[in-house]
Amino acid sequence: MTEPARRVYANRTLNLRSVEAIGYDMDYTLLHYRTAEWEGAAFEHAKRVLASRGYPVQDLVFEPDKYLQGLVIDLELGNLVKATRFGYVIQAQHGTQRLTFSELRRSYNGVFIDLAEPRFRFLNTLFSMSEAALYAHLVDLLDAEEIKGPVGYDELYGLVSSALDMSHTMGELKAEITADPDRFCDLDPETAETLMDQRLAGKKLLLITNSEWTYTRAMMSYAFDRHMPSGNWRDLFDIVVVAAAKPRFFSESPPAFRVVDQQRNLLEPHIGLLEPGGVYYGGCARLVERSLQLDGAQILYVGDHLFGDVHVSKSVLRWRTALIMSELEAEIADAAKFADDEMRLRTLMTNKERIEDQLSRARLRRAQAAARGNATDSDDTDINALYENIRELDQEIAPLAQAAGTLGNPVWGPLMRAGNDKSLFARQVEKFADVYTSRVSNFGKHTPYAFLRATRTSLPHDVPGTRS
Repeated sequence: MTEPARRVYANRTLNLRSVEAIGYDMDYTLLHYRTAEWEGAAFEHAKRVLASRGYPVQDLVFEPDKYLQGLVIDLELGNLVKATRFGYVIQAQHGTQRLTFSELRRSYNGVFIDLAEPRFRFLNTLFSMSEAALYAHLVDLLDAEEIKGPVGYDELYGLVSSALDMSHTMGELKAEITADPDRFCDLDPETAETLMDQRLAGKKLLLITNSEWTYTRAMMSYAFDRHMPSGNWRDLFDIVVVAAAKPRFFSESPPAFRVVDQQRNLLEPHIGLLEPGGVYYGGCARLVERSLQLDGAQILYVGDHLFGDVHVSKSVLRWRTALIMSELEAEIADAAKFADDEMRLRTLMTNKERIEDQLSRARLRRAQAAARGNATDSDDTDINALYENIRELDQEIAPLAQAAGTLGNPVWGPLMRAGNDKSLFARQVEKFADVYTSRVSNFGKHTPYAFLRATRTSLPHDVPGTRS
């Protein structure tokens, strides 16, 4: 039996035997980065861009443990928020300062997080870690009046986005990574074996990445050449598409170019179908479908970006989808360590619910007795005793509930949960990812012929042992 942290979890049943082609993203999918290093470098490069524009950012420090993908930026209030699947905000911070319970209620009373509203920006990939950190710090600087001019919280987001975009496009950041990949990458030798098994099973493999060719070639060679019998990672893939400009790749039809000189990255316009073994710049998913003579459920796309990889490919093309979430392993490991305390917490909560029911009934009996004119002091004594029992239970529950709220991330808690409910991020995963897992090599634990069955969704009225 595969350990929980390495399983592939199905929201919808996926028969891998019916999948003819599998497409892969590269960054944070085939290549696992050390998030603190990668996002820390992105943070520092963006800081230099902002400093060159006159912003006082020299002393800002990236603290990766204080941020989490799946958060939402509220551009109106300058907050980072975590919400339930229904959009209720359960936790927020303004800049880098956590809101108190009363501040939270004042700010979000009657407000629901709707990702369709321009007020909100969803941080749905690990690349968002540096974005969230930089935005939070700039909010602090704006509030302290260290950023001058008619700038609002929404304009700050534009500053952050443009600085991070420039740090990527200028090439210095990726040059730093390719110069010292051991510092930034956490290699998984089982990934190459998984891909080779998929090819042996007759699957056509595709690499579809937004990274440009020079970076893709360097990083894929670093990660996979050592594991290939031929010594060349290119033998893993039927088609390679770089600079794909996802999510536009899945919804529009821009022209494709063929990389004709792979050393100098020279391109020529390409007309017609994509040829096996080729490297292409741009293009679109519809062209991939025509070239493979496949569509819809015959193609599985695997990526880490909830919107750019999974949402659009599912919504527009009806491809099967798999989401890679590397944080899942630590979250599951933390939950396993907390299992005994979790059982204790559930028992205490059950006891509290029982006593609260007794208290409700006792208060009703006292009200009825008072209406009849025969209330006694013993009624109040019973009620006070029940209140005391609840207070004692709360003292036991509080530290356990607090510990449960820090599983996975010490500030924001679990990625997939928000208090007692599923998180907004978890709801998006349910909607758009057929399956999700922590790394690509986990597919190798199930083989390319696996039938991945979805478990029945738990409902509030479900009773253990009564499900069909």
